[in-house]
Amino acid sequence: MTKPLRLAFMGSPDFAVPVLAALVEAGHEVVCVYSQPPRPAGRGKKLRPTPVHQWAEAKGIEVRTPKSLKKEPEQGAFAALKLDAAVVVAYGLILPQAILDAPRLGCMNMHASILPRWRGAAPIHRAVMAGDSETGVQAMMMEAGLDTGPVLATAKTRIFDFDTTGDVHDRLAGLAADLAVTAIEGLADGCLTPEPQSEDGITYAHKVGADDQRIDWTRPAHEVDCQIRGLSPFPGAWFYYQPEGEDAPLRMKALLSKREDGQDSAVPGTLLDDQLLVQCGDGQAVRLLRAQKPGSKAMNAEDLLRGLPVPSGARFT
Repeated sequence: MTKPLRLAFMGSPDFAVPVLAALVEAGHEVVCVYSQPPRPAGRGKKLRPTPVHQWAEAKGIEVRTPKSLKKEPEQGAFAALKLDAAVVVAYGLILPQAILDAPRLGCMNMHASILPRWRGAAPIHRAVMAGDSETGVQAMMMEAGLDTGPVLATAKTRIFDFDTTGDVHDRLAGLAADLAVTAIEGLADGCLTPEPQSEDGITYAHKVGADDQRIDWTRPAHEVDCQIRGLSPFPGAWFYYQPEGEDAPLRMKALLSKREDGQDSAVPGTLLDDQLLVQCGDGQAVRLLRAQKPGSKAMNAEDLLRGLPVPSGARFT
């Protein structure tokens, strides 16, 4: 194995934890972890540390949670760590040039797409929402641009027709853990050389917003299906359904679906049977397999329909 490296780890969400764990298990010296500051969560709005913060603290690793790295005191404290490298996974802060330049080998980012496709904040959501058949994780050397740095190593996975963003997220987290160790050791040994990204095929994975979430049943079934699976389990694609006799519509979330044949003459949003088969705008349909009504947990279709009958001929809007 490579001589143990002196590392800082910079990450925040669940996705980053397996990478941190793999680096520690491989015998590298993670001297400090940087993570987003604790934020209010739960009913009591108590401050909750990030998953990375919690994991590192449990292992006795120093954790720092600066709100910014733009000022000299934080940059000086980072440089004083005398690092071989920093490994960055979904950290959530911009790294100024002084931070990027401080470690001997630089800063390596684990990015959840095959660059230059889906640079930016939400690469897994966007890949599933776009109907991509393949994605991956890449070890990339960081520079000032947004995910523009040269790539050290890649691990790929298919995106299947039944995959949600949650499914792909979990597979990529495992791939990232293995790849991070291989890549940082290859960088240190000199057996991996960063390769510039292609100038072709650049796309940006913008954060998911409210405009992405509402389902438009007039769109083709393929697009609706990808939207539903791409926003599952969070934040969820939604639609309205007004049960007969109710004064107001329910705002429902669709969390899993599959495409099926529809009826050319049916109006988009019409239920084609009593098992949540919904007509879309291209003559095809999507069947909802998992959904959530207000004030309730997510349920598979069979359980949902026990408490909320949705008859054939009803309309989703």
